[in-house]
Amino acid sequence: MSQLERANFGSKIGVILATAGSAVGLGNVWRFPYMAGSNGGAAFIIIYVACILILGIPCMINEFIIGRHAQSNTARAYNKLSGGGLWTLVGVLSVLTGFLITGYYAVVSGWCLQYVYASLAGHLQGDTNYVQDYFTQFEQNPYKPITWTVLFLLATHYVISHGVRDGIEKASKMMMPTLFILLLVIVVASCMLPGAEKGIAFLFHPDFTKLTPDVFLSALGQSFYSLSIGMGCLCTFASYFKRDTNLTRSAVQIAVIDSVVAILAGLMIFPAAFSVGVNPDSGPSLVFITLPNVFNQAFSSMPLVGYVVSILFYALLALAALTSLISLHEVSTAFFHEELHITRKRAAMIVTVGCSVIGAFCSLSLGRDSSLQLFGKPLFEIFDFVTGQIFLPIAGLFTCLFIGWYLPHKLVKDEFTNNGTLRGRLFHLYLFCVKYACPLFIVLIFLHQFGLI
Repeated sequence: MSQLERANFGSKIGVILATAGSAVGLGNVWRFPYMAGSNGGAAFIIIYVACILILGIPCMINEFIIGRHAQSNTARAYNKLSGGGLWTLVGVLSVLTGFLITGYYAVVSGWCLQYVYASLAGHLQGDTNYVQDYFTQFEQNPYKPITWTVLFLLATHYVISHGVRDGIEKASKMMMPTLFILLLVIVVASCMLPGAEKGIAFLFHPDFTKLTPDVFLSALGQSFYSLSIGMGCLCTFASYFKRDTNLTRSAVQIAVIDSVVAILAGLMIFPAAFSVGVNPDSGPSLVFITLPNVFNQAFSSMPLVGYVVSILFYALLALAALTSLISLHEVSTAFFHEELHITRKRAAMIVTVGCSVIGAFCSLSLGRDSSLQLFGKPLFEIFDFVTGQIFLPIAGLFTCLFIGWYLPHKLVKDEFTNNGTLRGRLFHLYLFCVKYACPLFIVLIFLHQFGLI
């Protein structure tokens, strides 16, 4: 496909909402609250915001520069800019990472759909043991999770197959405002509960005595995970940006939206949790086991309100998962579309079928007696570990080295300043972060995840 024929986003708001949708996902609504709960609440949030500024925004701009300059899928973008050298492998790694994450991320997304149905049907009403058994039985069922996984991928496929403007951009313009409205409604309901002020204080009154090196490194890792850095999403979406798109401003706006959603998610969960005396550091089980109990107890005197809040919460979770899955799917779809010279719909079908197979195996690996394991761990956990703790940091690190040390600084500055039409006052600060600060922090994250520091 030639550069002239390449699709692009039709409006500035479309650019922001679609790219923000890529970043806003389960990492904000699910992972951020329990990470904050495990690391001191407000103190963690302050460090997290600092990490977004130091690591997140520069790394986003990196991918924007590569994607927009090359005007092609992520793998080809690195190939174009490096002249076909080994740097191409960084782009290939990003596409592979996005493809693998799409497969197992769709499984968790399917769980969200199941819980929307369960909330509507009133299946989440019961004591703590009942709710825990409900999730365990569903997770280990050989058919239900796979069905929801495939349905979620088909919904994603429908959006992707309609193209950049009529599919991704149009869907983002509907879904992102809806996500914010749902989030605000649940925040208001949560903050009106008796005792909610304790949760609000936990979220906004920092206790710096809880700050440790682990908290700093956890915040760094969460900023990386939350902004979808290293997955090829930002690079792919940037290839659809118009030449006059202000990359720095877009990165800042997207980082602000992403951070606001994460903080609102905490404001949605912590007041409700504290109102019934639930520990805010409930870990990954927070959403599917702890929160149904929180909703049951917190709204016990208003069962109808609790019923509605439960439905809205899991609808919000499914919507957040969908916005991210669309961007992940697009990374691989654009790759197959351009490298195999096939139609977008056929490329999307390859990704949907392939990721459905990956999702099915990952889901089955969580069964009680599953043999789908490696090194004593289910395939689901292996995919999560390899992509999240190995591939993403490596891709992010080499992208920084590629921008900071390999590409001509004139090319980077031309993209940063839109060929001199923008002042680019922060260019030298950005370049310093990319050359020195970001690689250092990414290496620290990588070593920390393996317990080496």
